[in-house]
Amino acid sequence: MIKTHFAVALTALLTFTAPATAQFTYTPKSSDDIGLYLGTQIWQSEPGGILGEENALIDFNLKKEQQINYFIDVKHPFSFLPNARISHTTLDTSGKTTLTQKFGFNDKSFPIGGQVDASFNVSYVDYTFYYELFDSDTYSFELGLTARDLNGNVTVTGPTKNSDDTCNDPNPSPGSPCTDTGNTATSSGKIKTDEINPMLYVSTNIGLPLTQLSVFAQADFSLVNDHTLSDYQVGLSYDLTRFKMVDLNVNLGYRVVKIEFENLNRLYTDLEFSGAFVGMVAHF
Repeated sequence: MIKTHFAVALTALLTFTAPATAQFTYTPKSSDDIGLYLGTQIWQSEPGGILGEENALIDFNLKKEQQINYFIDVKHPFSFLPNARISHTTLDTSGKTTLTQKFGFNDKSFPIGGQVDASFNVSYVDYTFYYELFDSDTYSFELGLTARDLNGNVTVTGPTKNSDDTCNDPNPSPGSPCTDTGNTATSSGKIKTDEINPMLYVSTNIGLPLTQLSVFAQADFSLVNDHTLSDYQVGLSYDLTRFKMVDLNVNLGYRVVKIEFENLNRLYTDLEFSGAFVGMVAHF
């Protein structure tokens, strides 16, 4: 169903007629944005929230981690065709907690009082097709569709007990005490996060007068109700230098990624990753 929704939306975007598109797009002949863009970010992401299975979500005190993200963006002079952008984002972190309630994860059961570790190793590739609805020397606005290809897994590891409880013996020996001689072992439950989700892509850039600075904002929002996903960033870009073959820009900003999975292979999450980033973009 998700792939069907995305296919319909993508087809609608790609079948804009040339006259209708021309009403919104900037004439590409004099555009400075045509070319190849390569960018990267170092992002200090701080996670917060809960994860687990339905009716049993736990705060694992996930740790702040440094993530490295990168993208490639191709802009061309054909106004009736969308531009293309591919970006890769990692969300790798881990945490631990002591259980105050019985917790189950992917058919593994962890008892009260046990210390369990969580490993959140999720990444995604965004395939984005977009149009530049406005494009001038001081202002640009882009609108498109993204297919977010999620990969990775979430793993919970901790002690489990193979119960050999004499209290459950239907014919106990006379005078025999009620004891639990269960053996404790360490087990792991793992759930994969592989899935493709359609999202709306929006981006804008505003140049500040008489400076080499500009303000930018970019966002992706989920288009279906199965999960709630959002990814947005705002910041400042500085035109560092211009060489014969390449322009370089340095970016500083703040990014927030929100992930609410609802029954993704029995995984439920309500997580937010946020923090400052520094990046660089090369325009060829």
